Amino acid sequence: MKHALLLSALLIISASFMQKKDISWVAVGDSITYLNDHPDETGNRVTKGYMTMVAEQLPYIHFTNQGHNGWTSGGIADAIETLGIQKADVYSIFLGTNDWWQGRPVGTLENYKNDSGNSTVYGSFRIIVNKLRSLNRDAKIIFITPMQRLDFVYINSYTNNAWGSYKAKNGRMLEEFANAILAICQYEHFEVVDLYHTRSMRLKKLVNFKRLKNPQTGEYTNYKYPKSVNIPFNPNADEYPYPVEASNVTFDGLHPSDKGYTIIAEKLVKILEKY
Repeated sequence: MKHALLLSALLIISASFMQKKDISWVAVGDSITYLNDHPDETGNRVTKGYMTMVAEQLPYIHFTNQGHNGWTSGGIADAIETLGIQKADVYSIFLGTNDWWQGRPVGTLENYKNDSGNSTVYGSFRIIVNKLRSLNRDAKIIFITPMQRLDFVYINSYTNNAWGSYKAKNGRMLEEFANAILAICQYEHFEVVDLYHTRSMRLKKLVNFKRLKNPQTGEYTNYKYPKSVNIPFNPNADEYPYPVEASNVTFDGLHPSDKGYTIIAEKLVKILEKY
């Protein structure tokens, strides 16, 4: 009995040291994915993105960045044949926040099931999934829902700004887009990283404050959410509202900070280490 237990323990130890087979991973996404390889475009507020963090923890995984700044699922679907997406063992799809902001119709799960074209978000995701399956029928596909978002102000151009997911855009809440992804994953039995409903990424956690001029005194004041949403911001006259110390899960209300990317990476590692 003792010999059997010893042998079993030795086998477990040796297995833990066995070299994992290399896995190729293509990450399809928008700016949150794109910025992994372009930290200079964050004012160097970000040091590394979620793919780099995953690869550091799972060095047998080799990623390709297919993040496209500002793109929607519709834009990806429209260009899917020209993006140069390669055959891979794993694909992740991290889209939806720009679809919401650009007012695209969500559609229904029937649009996905019936492959009804690129006029809805459901249809766009079906086009993307079809392409990935054509490259590797056996590939694992992971979806990532959009994060909640606060008022975004682009660090390199203050006039590029947008309100957060606390209110509707074109009559739709961002959660509808996240729920569409969850419905697709349930239908397809895909793995999913649900960032939208992650408690550590909820609205109150995204930034520590937004620095804005007090409308009565004109003095800069640090406003926490939700008070911050009722204070006006003038992109042509005001200072950048998110100084370094305002960063929490995001550095600009929308894009993850190192802390935010760490949360995403940890969730992906739990899935990827099973492959």
